[in-house]
Amino acid sequence: MLRELQKSDAPSLFEELTKPEVRPFMWSPPPSVAAFEQFIEWTAAERETGKYICYGLVPTGEVHAVGAFELRQMQPGFLRCELGHVIAPRLWGLGIFPEAAHLLFNFAFRVVKTHRIEARAAVDNPKGNAALRKIGMRREGRLRDAFWRENRYVDQYLWAILDTDEEWRRLPGQAG
Repeated sequence: MLRELQKSDAPSLFEELTKPEVRPFMWSPPPSVAAFEQFIEWTAAERETGKYICYGLVPTGEVHAVGAFELRQMQPGFLRCELGHVIAPRLWGLGIFPEAAHLLFNFAFRVVKTHRIEARAAVDNPKGNAALRKIGMRREGRLRDAFWRENRYVDQYLWAILDTDEEWRRLPGQAG
């Protein structure tokens, strides 16, 4: 399930998203539970401005978010936005990412009326790139030195999907 982040999610987000396996592929996470609480407050405030959407990922049978999916507006009205996501490593490879991405795509394309969703993944992140391909995104290019990690720049691939692409309609749980 994707839902608004709640302050009570801060401890589980801190526990799950500060693990060493996650760090190489994302910006530095908030450094404490209190900092995650501030992040959650910030997400609500940014959503109020109409520039940002962030949902917590709550797996079936659990109560607290252990991941996040976000859309950052890149053009007014969310005509073009960037997908960001992070999921607890214990959930990697279980098919949760495609399900959650589809929920977000459905909301973005059908409710928000987004036309284009972009995503970036480090070139040396084969699982992340495979996941973006699996959800119907198309690799459009390579962004040189686009991400700072471990005291050096890393190239990223640029991925995108359009509201007119049929791939997102074929993701789990969706009828055309």
